[in-house]
Amino acid sequence: MKKSDLSVFPRRTFIASGVLWGSALIGIPRVLRSDTLTRQKAKEELSTEEKKRADESVLAGDLKKCFGQGYSCAESMLLVSLRFLGKPEDLVWAAAGFGGGMRKRDLCGFLTGGYMALGFASGMLKMPRKEAREYCGDLVTDYWSWWGNQAPYRCAKIRTQGTTSSVCMNLGLLSAAKIEELLETIKAKI
Repeated sequence: MKKSDLSVFPRRTFIASGVLWGSALIGIPRVLRSDTLTRQKAKEELSTEEKKRADESVLAGDLKKCFGQGYSCAESMLLVSLRFLGKPEDLVWAAAGFGGGMRKRDLCGFLTGGYMALGFASGMLKMPRKEAREYCGDLVTDYWSWWGNQAPYRCAKIRTQGTTSSVCMNLGLLSAAKIEELLETIKAKI
Protein backbone atom coordinates (compact mmCIF):
# COMPACT_ATOMS: atom_id res chain seq x y z
CA MET A 1 0.00 0.00 0.00
CA LYS A 2 1.39 3.36 -0.99
CA LYS A 3 1.38 6.27 1.37
CA SER A 4 -0.86 8.19 -0.99
CA ASP A 5 -3.50 5.44 -0.63
CA LEU A 6 -3.80 6.04 3.09
CA SER A 7 -6.41 8.49 4.27
CA VAL A 8 -5.15 11.37 6.28
CA PHE A 9 -6.75 10.95 9.69
CA PRO A 10 -5.38 13.35 12.29
CA ARG A 11 -4.41 11.73 15.56
CA ARG A 12 -6.74 13.89 17.68
CA THR A 13 -9.72 13.02 15.51
CA PHE A 14 -8.83 9.34 15.72
CA ILE A 15 -8.54 9.40 19.51
CA ALA A 16 -11.70 11.47 20.00
CA SER A 17 -13.74 9.21 17.75
CA GLY A 18 -12.39 6.16 19.60
CA VAL A 19 -13.44 7.60 22.95
CA LEU A 20 -16.91 8.47 21.65
CA TRP A 21 -17.46 5.09 20.00
CA GLY A 22 -16.06 3.24 23.01
CA SER A 23 -18.27 5.09 25.46
CA ALA A 24 -21.30 4.47 23.24
CA LEU A 25 -20.57 0.77 23.27
CA ILE A 26 -20.33 0.55 27.05
CA GLY A 27 -23.35 2.76 27.70
CA ILE A 28 -21.80 5.85 29.26
CA PRO A 29 -23.97 8.27 27.30
CA ARG A 30 -27.10 6.52 28.59
CA VAL A 31 -25.90 6.99 32.18
CA LEU A 32 -25.07 10.63 31.59
CA ARG A 33 -28.40 11.19 29.84
CA SER A 34 -30.39 9.79 32.75
CA ASP A 35 -30.10 13.00 34.77
CA THR A 36 -29.87 15.46 31.91
CA LEU A 37 -33.12 14.24 30.38
CA THR A 38 -34.95 14.12 33.70
CA ARG A 39 -36.31 17.61 34.07
CA GLN A 40 -38.73 16.57 36.78
CA LYS A 41 -38.14 18.44 40.02
CA ALA A 42 -38.58 16.73 43.39
CA LYS A 43 -41.77 17.81 45.14
CA GLU A 44 -41.88 20.01 48.23
CA GLU A 45 -45.59 19.18 48.53
CA LEU A 46 -47.60 16.16 47.45
CA SER A 47 -50.83 16.37 45.49
CA THR A 48 -54.06 15.13 47.10
CA GLU A 49 -53.81 11.93 45.08
CA GLU A 50 -50.17 11.36 46.09
CA LYS A 51 -50.97 11.97 49.76
CA LYS A 52 -53.79 9.44 49.54
CA ARG A 53 -51.48 6.88 47.94
CA ALA A 54 -48.84 7.42 50.63
CA ASP A 55 -51.46 7.24 53.41
CA GLU A 56 -52.72 3.90 52.07
CA SER A 57 -49.22 2.41 51.82
CA VAL A 58 -47.95 0.23 54.67
CA LEU A 59 -44.35 0.90 53.65
CA ALA A 60 -44.84 4.68 53.48
CA GLY A 61 -46.43 4.68 56.94
CA ASP A 62 -43.52 2.70 58.35
CA LEU A 63 -41.01 4.90 56.52
CA LYS A 64 -42.41 8.01 58.26
CA LYS A 65 -41.46 6.41 61.58
CA CYS A 66 -37.87 5.45 60.79
CA PHE A 67 -36.52 7.97 58.25
CA GLY A 68 -34.44 10.52 60.09
CA GLN A 69 -34.49 8.49 63.29
CA GLY A 70 -30.95 7.20 62.87
CA TYR A 71 -31.63 5.58 59.49
CA SER A 72 -30.54 7.05 56.18
CA CYS A 73 -32.80 7.13 53.14
CA ALA A 74 -31.38 3.85 51.80
CA GLU A 75 -31.55 2.16 55.20
CA SER A 76 -35.11 3.39 55.75
CA MET A 77 -36.30 2.06 52.41
CA LEU A 78 -34.61 -1.29 52.91
CA LEU A 79 -35.73 -1.61 56.55
CA VAL A 80 -39.42 -1.05 55.82
CA SER A 81 -39.16 -3.47 52.89
CA LEU A 82 -37.51 -6.14 55.03
CA ARG A 83 -40.29 -5.81 57.61
CA PHE A 84 -42.89 -6.05 54.84
CA LEU A 85 -41.23 -9.22 53.53
CA GLY A 86 -40.78 -10.76 56.98
CA LYS A 87 -36.99 -10.77 56.60
CA PRO A 88 -34.51 -10.22 59.44
CA GLU A 89 -34.09 -6.52 60.13
CA ASP A 90 -30.33 -6.80 60.59
CA LEU A 91 -30.10 -7.20 56.81
CA VAL A 92 -30.54 -3.42 56.78
CA TRP A 93 -26.76 -3.23 57.12
CA ALA A 94 -26.59 -3.98 53.38
CA ALA A 95 -27.69 -0.35 52.88
CA ALA A 96 -25.32 1.24 55.40
CA GLY A 97 -23.05 2.83 52.79
CA PHE A 98 -25.79 3.96 50.42
CA GLY A 99 -27.35 6.85 52.33
CA GLY A 100 -26.77 10.40 51.20
CA GLY A 101 -26.36 9.28 47.62
CA MET A 102 -23.71 6.70 48.44
CA ARG A 103 -22.16 9.33 50.72
CA LYS A 104 -21.35 11.34 47.58
CA ARG A 105 -24.75 12.95 46.85
CA ASP A 106 -25.02 10.60 43.88
CA LEU A 107 -27.87 8.10 43.33
CA CYS A 108 -30.60 8.68 45.91
CA GLY A 109 -30.78 6.16 48.74
CA PHE A 110 -34.51 5.70 48.26
CA LEU A 111 -33.68 4.52 44.76
CA THR A 112 -30.79 2.22 45.75
CA GLY A 113 -32.61 0.97 48.86
CA GLY A 114 -35.57 0.09 46.64
CA TYR A 115 -33.30 -1.84 44.30
CA MET A 116 -31.95 -3.84 47.25
CA ALA A 117 -35.49 -4.54 48.48
CA LEU A 118 -36.49 -5.86 45.06
CA GLY A 119 -33.38 -8.05 45.03
CA PHE A 120 -34.12 -9.53 48.46
CA ALA A 121 -37.72 -10.18 47.45
CA SER A 122 -36.70 -11.76 44.14
CA GLY A 123 -34.51 -14.17 46.09
CA MET A 124 -37.71 -15.55 47.63
CA LEU A 125 -39.16 -16.58 44.25
CA LYS A 126 -39.51 -20.30 43.69
CA MET A 127 -38.18 -20.31 40.16
CA PRO A 128 -34.80 -20.89 38.52
CA ARG A 129 -32.26 -18.23 39.43
CA LYS A 130 -32.02 -16.94 35.86
CA GLU A 131 -35.79 -16.41 35.63
CA ALA A 132 -35.91 -14.75 39.05
CA ARG A 133 -33.04 -12.44 38.09
CA GLU A 134 -34.81 -11.49 34.84
CA TYR A 135 -38.04 -10.86 36.73
CA CYS A 136 -36.15 -8.68 39.20
CA GLY A 137 -34.55 -6.88 36.26
CA ASP A 138 -37.98 -6.06 34.86
CA LEU A 139 -39.08 -4.69 38.23
CA VAL A 140 -36.02 -2.50 38.75
CA THR A 141 -36.44 -1.19 35.20
CA ASP A 142 -40.02 -0.31 36.07
CA TYR A 143 -38.87 1.41 39.28
CA TRP A 144 -36.12 3.33 37.44
CA SER A 145 -38.58 4.56 34.82
CA TRP A 146 -41.16 5.51 37.44
CA TRP A 147 -38.48 7.39 39.39
CA GLY A 148 -37.47 9.44 36.35
CA ASN A 149 -41.01 10.83 36.25
CA GLN A 150 -40.86 11.80 39.94
CA ALA A 151 -37.48 13.38 40.54
CA PRO A 152 -33.86 13.49 39.44
CA TYR A 153 -31.85 10.34 40.19
CA ARG A 154 -29.09 12.07 42.14
CA CYS A 155 -29.29 13.56 45.64
CA ALA A 156 -27.40 16.66 44.55
CA LYS A 157 -30.22 17.47 42.13
CA ILE A 158 -33.03 16.46 44.50
CA ARG A 159 -32.11 18.39 47.62
CA THR A 160 -30.88 21.61 46.09
CA GLN A 161 -30.09 24.84 47.89
CA GLY A 162 -33.23 26.44 49.23
CA THR A 163 -35.28 23.25 49.51
CA THR A 164 -36.38 21.73 52.79
CA SER A 165 -36.12 18.17 54.06
CA SER A 166 -39.76 17.72 53.04
CA VAL A 167 -38.48 17.09 49.51
CA CYS A 168 -36.69 13.96 50.73
CA MET A 169 -39.57 12.84 52.95
CA ASN A 170 -42.12 13.25 50.16
CA LEU A 171 -39.93 11.41 47.68
CA GLY A 172 -39.43 8.67 50.27
CA LEU A 173 -43.17 8.29 50.81
CA LEU A 174 -43.88 8.09 47.09
CA SER A 175 -41.04 5.64 46.46
CA ALA A 176 -42.10 3.47 49.42
CA ALA A 177 -45.60 3.24 47.96
CA LYS A 178 -44.15 2.29 44.56
CA ILE A 179 -41.81 -0.32 46.08
CA GLU A 180 -44.75 -1.78 48.01
CA GLU A 181 -46.65 -2.14 44.72
CA LEU A 182 -43.67 -3.92 43.13
CA LEU A 183 -43.08 -6.13 46.18
CA GLU A 184 -46.73 -7.17 46.05
CA THR A 185 -46.17 -8.52 42.53
CA ILE A 186 -43.31 -10.64 43.85
CA LYS A 187 -45.27 -11.81 46.90
CA ALA A 188 -48.07 -12.91 44.55
CA LYS A 189 -45.60 -15.28 42.86
CA ILE A 190 -44.17 -16.79 46.07
